[in-house]
Amino acid sequence: MSTLYLREADITSLLEMPAVIEVMREAFTALATGQAENVPRVRAKAPGVVLHSLNAAAAYLGTVGWKQYTTTKQGAQFLVGLHDGQTGDLFALIEADRLGQLRTGAVTGLAAQLLAAPQTESFGLIGTGLQAESQFAAIVAALPIKKALVYSRDADKCRAFAERISQRHQLDVEPIGHPRRAVEYQPLVVTATTSKDPVFEGKWLTPGTLVCAVGSNWLHKAEIDAEAVRAARVVVCDSIAACKAEAGDLIQPLAQGVFRWENAVELSAVVAGKQTGRRSPDDIIVFKSVGLGIEDVALGVKAVELAKERGLGQTLPIGPQNA
Repeated sequence: MSTLYLREADITSLLEMPAVIEVMREAFTALATGQAENVPRVRAKAPGVVLHSLNAAAAYLGTVGWKQYTTTKQGAQFLVGLHDGQTGDLFALIEADRLGQLRTGAVTGLAAQLLAAPQTESFGLIGTGLQAESQFAAIVAALPIKKALVYSRDADKCRAFAERISQRHQLDVEPIGHPRRAVEYQPLVVTATTSKDPVFEGKWLTPGTLVCAVGSNWLHKAEIDAEAVRAARVVVCDSIAACKAEAGDLIQPLAQGVFRWENAVELSAVVAGKQTGRRSPDDIIVFKSVGLGIEDVALGVKAVELAKERGLGQTLPIGPQNA
């Protein structure tokens, strides 16, 4: 078995957001039915660098795999490895920055399809980085959006982001000067920032709002405050086990007694119809995403399938035949 190597440019050319959302739907269904297993992220730290490791087994795809990435002051570098589920052979190695952006956005899109109030046609987005771009793409692929309000602390970046995204998606995107406007009276609010502290006040939320908080996967970082969680009828997690280890957004609500893990719902259970997310149009719901290895593995398999169809990628001299 040869090993296919896919570069960032390959991933960009192969994957479109609507298809990625469906890959995530299949992955979370597999988690709910026992056809996939996810291992929460672990981190190894040394001076100046952190190594992050996510692992998953996707029996429904005949694959096991991992994502490894490093973060330093210079930035981050991502790789996904895919192994045959029977032989253990490494059949693909993938540069995975773009892949990670896509899968994180797509999970938000999937959650929005399942949890947003009926007839959601506008939303507020806080954050204007690369992950915010993927979040935006996923929301407009998932819902019949007509208008978006975008906020960033940097007004110039916010205006440039709004103009770029508006042209790309042919939508009305308004840059705003205060986060309250991105939250109050919006049926959907997405936070995709690197902030360590809450980026809006939970008291601004309107009945019926879905909050998708995706920026933090460290216990010392929180994009949403305890009041937002207090207002929520339910908190839906991409993985309760992963959120216990990484969701800083839920630490203060836990300490204040306004949230208990026993009341959390897993996205996989909602996808599979085992649990109900939204019960009423007036429900405020919080969806907390920290990112899962099964998402990377599932999307990596899809990318390999498409690359083979289109003749993309390089073959690496890795495998038993080269031992």
